[in-house]
Amino acid sequence: MKNHKTDIPVYDLQKFRHVHREKTTSDFGYNNLDKANHIDGFELYSSEGLISSVGPLKSNFYRISITLEGTLDMKIGLDVYQHQPRTISLTYPNQVFAKNNISADAFGYYMLFSPDFLNELVPSVKMAAEFPFYDVSGTPLFRLSQDELDTIVHLIFNINDELQHKDTGRVKAVKMYLYLILLAAKRSYEKQQLHLTTDHTDSPAIVSRFRKLVGLHYLSKRQVSDYAELLAISPNHLNKVVKTVTAKTASDTIKEMLLMEAMSLLKYTDQSVAEIAYKLDFSEPASFNRFFKAGTAQTPLHYRQSMIRST
Repeated sequence: MKNHKTDIPVYDLQKFRHVHREKTTSDFGYNNLDKANHIDGFELYSSEGLISSVGPLKSNFYRISITLEGTLDMKIGLDVYQHQPRTISLTYPNQVFAKNNISADAFGYYMLFSPDFLNELVPSVKMAAEFPFYDVSGTPLFRLSQDELDTIVHLIFNINDELQHKDTGRVKAVKMYLYLILLAAKRSYEKQQLHLTTDHTDSPAIVSRFRKLVGLHYLSKRQVSDYAELLAISPNHLNKVVKTVTAKTASDTIKEMLLMEAMSLLKYTDQSVAEIAYKLDFSEPASFNRFFKAGTAQTPLHYRQSMIRST
């Protein structure tokens, strides 16, 4: 009997592979790697075999992705970014994440690692302080110089060599190479002055922090006043700056994140449309249908059917 799924799965590494990978003959990284050579809490792949559309979903691990060729769109919370050659992206656990519009010529590498994987080098509670791109106010995606890219690719191939063999100290070596990749990314981040603290009273900065906070707390905080309190400003001021910068209200932004949650529930769970409507605190399924159709031009049922056909 099929298990009834009622919540969006928060993927861990042990259960994630089928969501992002197709079978491939590649022997790079974890593709076709003998299980005896796996390292707990870490995985490495090339983009060969990457499923064409991933998410929106949640996971409990960190990601590092670099693109060498081609393009793809990445959505982290409410923010949409484009990978192009020499782009690196770095995401952290529990963000809502999606990839799509992957070009036919796209190629790159990506690594996944658990929060405690680097504890010997950087305690998990200090990751955001050590690497500012992992902070809620950080920039998760930026471009590298060619030299910086070459350095990181070289380190990735060093990791791949360690994975393919069972030499003494291989786990520690992988951790050290991964740390060096993060350090190289941090140095590039700082050279581009992306680490400099912006004026938190500046309207674009307020909007950026608001959108990231919504991406983290939208299930428990649904009111504009909740986010105004987190930002230490009045709800009226928050509404004003969000409207000025984005042409949308702060409430619209929260609804946009709620729509992503609804899409994920329809895609990844077995709950009925009515069950999802009540789960998301709609008073009745009809109001949820109107909300969903206004945001997607599809009914929830049609969206679910289209997701089934595409898998």
